[in-house]
Amino acid sequence: MSKTILKIISQCALVLICTCSLIAENDRTNKPLFRFGAVADCQYCNQTSGVRKYSLSPQKLRDCVEHYNKLDLAFVIHLGDFIDRDFESFAKVTPIYNRLKAPHYHVLGNHDFSVTDDKKALVPAQLGLKERYYDFTHKGWRFLALDGNDVSLHAYPKNDPRTKAAAAFHRSLKAGTPNWNGAVGKGQLKWIKDKLELATKNHEKVILFCHFPIYPANVHNLWNADALTQLLSKYPCVVAYINGHNHEGNYGNKDKIHYLTLKGMVNTTENAYSIIEVHKDQLLLKGVGRQEDREMRLPANK
Repeated sequence: MSKTILKIISQCALVLICTCSLIAENDRTNKPLFRFGAVADCQYCNQTSGVRKYSLSPQKLRDCVEHYNKLDLAFVIHLGDFIDRDFESFAKVTPIYNRLKAPHYHVLGNHDFSVTDDKKALVPAQLGLKERYYDFTHKGWRFLALDGNDVSLHAYPKNDPRTKAAAAFHRSLKAGTPNWNGAVGKGQLKWIKDKLELATKNHEKVILFCHFPIYPANVHNLWNADALTQLLSKYPCVVAYINGHNHEGNYGNKDKIHYLTLKGMVNTTENAYSIIEVHKDQLLLKGVGRQEDREMRLPANK
Protein backbone atom coordinates (compact mmCIF):
# COMPACT_ATOMS: atom_id res chain seq x y z
CA MET A 1 0.00 0.00 0.00
CA SER A 2 1.45 3.36 -1.01
CA LYS A 3 2.32 6.08 1.49
CA THR A 4 -0.26 8.37 -0.14
CA ILE A 5 -3.09 5.91 0.43
CA LEU A 6 -1.96 5.31 4.02
CA LYS A 7 -1.91 9.06 4.60
CA ILE A 8 -5.45 9.44 3.23
CA ILE A 9 -6.71 6.58 5.39
CA SER A 10 -5.04 8.11 8.44
CA GLN A 11 -6.59 11.50 7.76
CA CYS A 12 -10.05 9.96 7.28
CA ALA A 13 -9.70 8.05 10.52
CA LEU A 14 -8.73 11.25 12.34
CA VAL A 15 -11.74 13.08 10.93
CA LEU A 16 -14.01 10.20 11.98
CA ILE A 17 -12.59 10.20 15.52
CA CYS A 18 -13.02 13.97 15.82
CA THR A 19 -16.59 13.78 14.48
CA CYS A 20 -17.52 11.00 16.93
CA SER A 21 -15.98 12.94 19.79
CA LEU A 22 -17.95 16.05 18.82
CA ILE A 23 -21.21 14.08 18.63
CA ALA A 24 -20.52 12.52 22.04
CA GLU A 25 -19.76 15.94 23.50
CA ASN A 26 -22.97 17.39 22.08
CA ASP A 27 -24.93 14.48 23.55
CA ARG A 28 -23.41 15.17 26.96
CA THR A 29 -24.14 18.89 26.61
CA ASN A 30 -27.78 18.36 25.57
CA LYS A 31 -28.54 15.67 28.12
CA PRO A 32 -30.53 17.05 31.06
CA LEU A 33 -29.48 16.58 34.66
CA PHE A 34 -32.94 15.02 35.14
CA ARG A 35 -36.56 15.38 34.02
CA PHE A 36 -39.85 15.58 35.87
CA GLY A 37 -43.52 15.57 34.92
CA ALA A 38 -45.96 18.34 35.85
CA VAL A 39 -49.76 18.32 35.50
CA ALA A 40 -52.22 21.05 36.40
CA ASP A 41 -55.93 20.85 37.10
CA CYS A 42 -57.07 17.34 36.24
CA GLN A 43 -60.25 18.53 38.02
CA TYR A 44 -62.42 15.45 37.59
CA CYS A 45 -66.10 15.16 38.35
CA ASN A 46 -68.80 13.20 36.57
CA GLN A 47 -70.13 16.21 34.66
CA THR A 48 -69.10 18.36 31.73
CA SER A 49 -69.52 21.90 30.41
CA GLY A 50 -68.78 23.93 27.32
CA VAL A 51 -65.05 24.35 27.93
CA ARG A 52 -64.24 22.19 30.94
CA LYS A 53 -64.62 18.54 30.03
CA TYR A 54 -64.62 17.18 33.59
CA SER A 55 -65.73 13.67 32.69
CA LEU A 56 -62.89 13.26 30.15
CA SER A 57 -60.18 13.82 32.77
CA PRO A 58 -59.74 10.14 33.78
CA GLN A 59 -58.88 9.18 30.20
CA LYS A 60 -56.60 12.19 29.79
CA LEU A 61 -54.87 11.32 33.05
CA ARG A 62 -54.57 7.68 31.96
CA ASP A 63 -52.89 8.75 28.70
CA CYS A 64 -50.59 11.06 30.62
CA VAL A 65 -49.56 8.34 33.10
CA GLU A 66 -48.90 5.85 30.29
CA HIS A 67 -46.66 8.40 28.58
CA TYR A 68 -44.80 9.28 31.78
CA ASN A 69 -44.19 5.60 32.54
CA LYS A 70 -42.24 5.29 29.28
CA LEU A 71 -39.84 8.03 30.41
CA ASP A 72 -37.06 8.23 32.96
CA LEU A 73 -38.53 10.82 35.34
CA ALA A 74 -37.20 11.91 38.72
CA PHE A 75 -40.79 12.54 39.88
CA VAL A 76 -44.23 13.75 38.81
CA ILE A 77 -46.24 16.49 40.51
CA HIS A 78 -49.90 17.41 40.16
CA LEU A 79 -50.42 21.12 40.83
CA GLY A 80 -53.79 21.11 42.56
CA ASP A 81 -57.50 20.71 41.73
CA PHE A 82 -57.23 16.96 41.27
CA ILE A 83 -61.03 16.91 41.49
CA ASP A 84 -63.68 19.53 40.84
CA ARG A 85 -66.18 18.54 43.54
CA ASP A 86 -67.45 15.64 45.66
CA PHE A 87 -65.16 13.55 47.87
CA GLU A 88 -66.16 10.43 45.93
CA SER A 89 -64.42 11.83 42.83
CA PHE A 90 -61.01 11.03 44.34
CA ALA A 91 -61.75 7.30 44.00
CA LYS A 92 -61.98 7.65 40.20
CA VAL A 93 -58.65 9.39 39.51
CA THR A 94 -56.39 8.48 42.44
CA PRO A 95 -55.83 4.85 41.31
CA ILE A 96 -54.87 6.11 37.84
CA TYR A 97 -52.32 8.60 39.20
CA ASN A 98 -50.90 5.98 41.55
CA ARG A 99 -49.94 3.79 38.59
CA LEU A 100 -47.01 6.15 38.00
CA LYS A 101 -43.66 4.38 38.30
CA ALA A 102 -41.85 7.57 39.32
CA PRO A 103 -42.32 9.12 42.79
CA HIS A 104 -45.44 11.28 42.55
CA TYR A 105 -46.71 14.21 44.57
CA HIS A 106 -49.63 16.62 44.94
CA VAL A 107 -50.16 20.20 45.98
CA LEU A 108 -53.54 21.25 47.32
CA GLY A 109 -55.97 23.17 45.09
CA ASN A 110 -59.10 25.09 46.01
CA HIS A 111 -61.42 22.61 44.26
CA ASP A 112 -59.88 19.71 46.17
CA PHE A 113 -61.79 21.11 49.14
CA SER A 114 -65.13 21.34 47.27
CA VAL A 115 -66.41 18.56 49.49
CA THR A 116 -68.78 18.48 52.45
CA ASP A 117 -67.52 20.07 55.68
CA ASP A 118 -67.08 16.72 57.41
CA LYS A 119 -64.69 15.57 54.64
CA LYS A 120 -62.47 18.65 54.31
CA ALA A 121 -59.94 17.50 56.92
CA LEU A 122 -59.58 14.18 55.06
CA VAL A 123 -58.47 15.74 51.75
CA PRO A 124 -54.67 15.93 52.34
CA ALA A 125 -54.45 12.27 53.37
CA GLN A 126 -56.63 11.30 50.42
CA LEU A 127 -53.91 12.82 48.22
CA GLY A 128 -51.19 10.96 50.11
CA LEU A 129 -49.98 14.06 51.98
CA LYS A 130 -48.67 13.79 55.53
CA GLU A 131 -48.23 17.57 55.62
CA ARG A 132 -50.10 20.30 53.75
CA TYR A 133 -46.80 21.79 52.60
CA TYR A 134 -43.45 20.01 52.37
CA ASP A 135 -40.15 19.78 50.50
CA PHE A 136 -37.90 17.17 48.89
CA THR A 137 -34.53 17.15 47.13
CA HIS A 138 -33.00 15.59 44.03
CA LYS A 139 -29.45 15.91 42.67
CA GLY A 140 -28.65 19.21 44.32
CA TRP A 141 -32.08 20.76 43.72
CA ARG A 142 -34.68 21.46 46.41
CA PHE A 143 -38.40 21.47 45.63
CA LEU A 144 -40.92 23.25 47.86
CA ALA A 145 -44.59 22.23 47.56
CA LEU A 146 -46.69 25.03 49.04
CA ASP A 147 -50.23 25.19 50.40
CA GLY A 148 -52.02 28.21 48.96
CA ASN A 149 -55.14 27.23 50.92
CA ASP A 150 -53.39 27.94 54.21
CA VAL A 151 -55.62 31.01 54.63
CA SER A 152 -58.83 30.07 52.87
CA LEU A 153 -62.60 30.46 52.76
CA HIS A 154 -63.11 26.96 51.35
CA ALA A 155 -60.50 24.65 52.92
CA TYR A 156 -62.07 24.45 56.39
CA PRO A 157 -65.61 23.92 57.73
CA LYS A 158 -67.89 26.93 57.75
CA ASN A 159 -67.75 27.46 61.53
CA ASP A 160 -64.01 26.75 61.86
CA PRO A 161 -62.02 29.64 63.40
CA ARG A 162 -59.66 29.47 60.42
CA THR A 163 -62.55 30.22 58.07
CA LYS A 164 -63.52 33.24 60.16
CA ALA A 165 -59.90 34.44 60.18
CA ALA A 166 -59.75 34.04 56.39
CA ALA A 167 -62.95 36.08 56.03
CA ALA A 168 -61.36 38.89 58.04
CA PHE A 169 -58.21 38.67 55.88
CA HIS A 170 -60.30 38.80 52.71
CA ARG A 171 -62.20 41.88 53.93
CA SER A 172 -58.87 43.69 54.29
CA LEU A 173 -58.07 43.22 50.61
CA LYS A 174 -58.98 45.36 47.60
CA ALA A 175 -62.72 45.34 46.89
CA GLY A 176 -63.62 42.68 44.31
CA THR A 177 -60.74 40.33 45.19
CA PRO A 178 -61.99 36.79 44.36
CA ASN A 179 -62.87 34.68 47.39
CA TRP A 180 -61.85 31.48 45.58
CA ASN A 181 -58.13 32.16 45.93
CA GLY A 182 -56.23 31.91 49.21
CA ALA A 183 -53.05 32.95 50.97
CA VAL A 184 -49.88 31.54 52.48
CA GLY A 185 -49.96 32.07 56.25
CA LYS A 186 -47.23 33.60 58.41
CA GLY A 187 -46.06 30.21 59.66
CA GLN A 188 -45.68 28.88 56.14
CA LEU A 189 -43.86 32.05 55.04
CA LYS A 190 -41.33 31.48 57.82
CA TRP A 191 -41.01 27.83 56.77
CA ILE A 192 -40.31 28.92 53.17
CA LYS A 193 -37.67 31.40 54.39
CA ASP A 194 -36.01 28.70 56.50
CA LYS A 195 -35.95 26.28 53.55
CA LEU A 196 -34.42 28.94 51.28
CA GLU A 197 -31.76 29.62 53.91
CA LEU A 198 -31.03 25.89 54.04
CA ALA A 199 -30.85 25.65 50.24
CA THR A 200 -28.44 28.59 50.15
CA LYS A 201 -26.25 26.96 52.78
CA ASN A 202 -26.27 23.66 50.85
CA HIS A 203 -25.64 25.36 47.46
CA GLU A 204 -28.93 23.98 46.11
CA LYS A 205 -31.15 25.45 43.42
CA VAL A 206 -34.85 25.79 44.26
CA ILE A 207 -38.12 25.34 42.37
CA LEU A 208 -41.41 26.04 44.16
CA PHE A 209 -44.76 24.42 43.34
CA CYS A 210 -48.17 25.79 44.30
CA HIS A 211 -51.69 25.69 42.94
CA PHE A 212 -52.04 29.47 42.85
CA PRO A 213 -49.92 31.86 40.75
CA ILE A 214 -48.16 34.88 42.26
CA TYR A 215 -46.80 36.62 39.13
CA PRO A 216 -47.61 38.32 36.73
CA ALA A 217 -50.54 40.24 38.22
CA ASN A 218 -53.69 38.21 37.59
CA VAL A 219 -57.13 37.65 39.08
CA HIS A 220 -56.08 34.08 40.01
CA ASN A 221 -53.12 35.12 42.18
CA LEU A 222 -52.68 34.38 45.87
CA TRP A 223 -54.10 37.06 48.13
CA ASN A 224 -50.62 37.79 49.47
CA ALA A 225 -48.70 37.21 46.23
CA ASP A 226 -46.53 40.29 46.76
CA ALA A 227 -45.26 39.05 50.12
CA LEU A 228 -44.11 35.81 48.51
CA THR A 229 -42.49 37.37 45.42
CA GLN A 230 -40.63 39.81 47.69
CA LEU A 231 -39.37 36.94 49.82
CA LEU A 232 -38.23 34.87 46.82
CA SER A 233 -36.44 37.86 45.26
CA LYS A 234 -33.99 37.87 48.17
CA TYR A 235 -32.65 34.39 47.39
CA PRO A 236 -30.56 33.83 44.23
CA CYS A 237 -31.02 30.07 44.74
CA VAL A 238 -34.65 30.38 43.55
CA VAL A 239 -34.96 29.41 39.87
CA ALA A 240 -38.68 28.99 39.24
CA TYR A 241 -42.20 28.99 40.67
CA ILE A 242 -44.62 26.64 38.87
CA ASN A 243 -48.39 26.52 39.39
CA GLY A 244 -51.82 25.79 37.94
CA HIS A 245 -55.24 27.36 38.78
CA ASN A 246 -55.35 29.70 35.74
CA HIS A 247 -56.36 27.16 33.09
CA GLU A 248 -55.26 29.41 30.23
CA GLY A 249 -51.64 29.32 31.39
CA ASN A 250 -49.30 32.27 31.89
CA TYR A 251 -45.66 33.23 32.20
CA GLY A 252 -43.53 36.02 33.63
CA ASN A 253 -39.97 36.66 34.72
CA LYS A 254 -39.25 38.80 37.76
CA ASP A 255 -35.96 39.18 39.64
CA LYS A 256 -34.45 36.47 37.38
CA ILE A 257 -37.09 33.97 38.56
CA HIS A 258 -39.34 32.14 36.08
CA TYR A 259 -43.03 32.24 37.05
CA LEU A 260 -44.80 29.56 35.04
CA THR A 261 -48.52 28.77 35.00
CA LEU A 262 -49.35 25.47 33.28
CA LYS A 263 -52.54 25.02 31.29
CA GLY A 264 -55.35 23.00 32.85
CA MET A 265 -55.81 19.38 31.78
CA VAL A 266 -59.59 19.67 32.21
CA ASN A 267 -60.13 22.28 29.48
CA THR A 268 -61.32 21.20 26.01
CA THR A 269 -61.17 17.69 24.57
CA GLU A 270 -57.39 18.00 24.06
CA ASN A 271 -54.96 16.95 26.77
CA ALA A 272 -52.40 19.22 28.47
CA TYR A 273 -49.40 18.23 30.59
CA SER A 274 -45.66 18.81 30.68
CA ILE A 275 -42.24 17.21 30.81
CA ILE A 276 -39.67 19.60 32.25
CA GLU A 277 -35.99 19.00 31.60
CA VAL A 278 -33.59 20.42 34.16
CA HIS A 279 -30.27 21.49 32.69
CA LYS A 280 -27.39 23.32 34.32
CA ASP A 281 -28.14 26.48 32.36
CA GLN A 282 -31.85 26.22 31.56
CA LEU A 283 -35.23 24.60 32.11
CA LEU A 284 -36.84 23.15 29.00
CA LEU A 285 -40.59 22.60 29.08
CA LYS A 286 -41.79 20.06 26.54
CA GLY A 287 -45.55 20.39 26.37
CA VAL A 288 -48.11 17.80 25.31
CA GLY A 289 -51.43 18.74 23.73
CA ARG A 290 -52.47 22.34 24.43
CA GLN A 291 -49.39 22.99 26.59
CA GLU A 292 -46.80 24.85 24.53
CA ASP A 293 -43.04 24.34 24.79
CA ARG A 294 -40.92 26.92 26.61
CA GLU A 295 -37.22 27.53 27.08
CA MET A 296 -36.28 29.19 30.38
CA ARG A 297 -32.65 30.24 30.58
CA LEU A 298 -30.91 30.40 33.94
CA PRO A 299 -28.58 33.32 34.65
CA ALA A 300 -24.95 32.53 35.41
CA ASN A 301 -25.44 33.35 39.09
CA LYS A 302 -28.18 30.72 39.35
